[in-house]
Amino acid sequence: MTAAAVKQQVLELGGAFMISREVRAFGETTGVAGFHGSYMRGRGGVLGDVDADVVTAAFGFFEPECVRAAWESVSMPAAEAATGYMVACREFGQRKLAGFEHADRLAALLQRVVDAAPSAGLPLFAGWRALPVPTDGRAAVLQLTHVLRELRGGLHLVAVLANGLTPLQAILVAGAPIHDGPGHAKFLGWTEPFESVTDDVRTRWEAAEKVTDELIAPCFDVLDESERDELITLMHEAHRVALTR
Repeated sequence: MTAAAVKQQVLELGGAFMISREVRAFGETTGVAGFHGSYMRGRGGVLGDVDADVVTAAFGFFEPECVRAAWESVSMPAAEAATGYMVACREFGQRKLAGFEHADRLAALLQRVVDAAPSAGLPLFAGWRALPVPTDGRAAVLQLTHVLRELRGGLHLVAVLANGLTPLQAILVAGAPIHDGPGHAKFLGWTEPFESVTDDVRTRWEAAEKVTDELIAPCFDVLDESERDELITLMHEAHRVALTR
């Protein structure tokens, strides 16, 4: 299944720019120090100048008061913040994929998948998909991978809730590439003590992962079998080029 074969690459490559020097430079333009303010306003800026509860609903996995504090700490208009965050994403792609020779082809394949995906119930995906895609292939690969990441993230939130889990329980099981479960929960604003991860919770999370794969899989059907194989190969190569030190 294509969705499962590129899951790690989409999650890691599509989110790596969020802790990059390009995003730190964007953060300086907001006038607010630290990660959360520029992250909330930048990533969530596609939602418009809304109440923080709307951002909480779309992000799903962050502690609500953390979202509100971060969202309201930045006075930059939402559309301006989204544009700045988008530019940082593109610049990261241009820098980290400088040695990737097939960016134009991968961008073309990703564009077709993104364009074919339904957006119902997925406001962040819809918002990011609506932004213009650059002509530079390396920048486009990063932006479109991020859009695909928003698609998967939104579907995963649906799957988590459908399997009777809270977002916090899912975080405690899954963690993140740079944090274990409790560490990631704290990073997202949740406070200890945390509940223990039971076998039942872990089983429900595994079921949610499976449902997420199943929900996103049809989006890749816009490609034929050879194109899906090509997408897998190119995504793995782009991930290697960008993130191998």
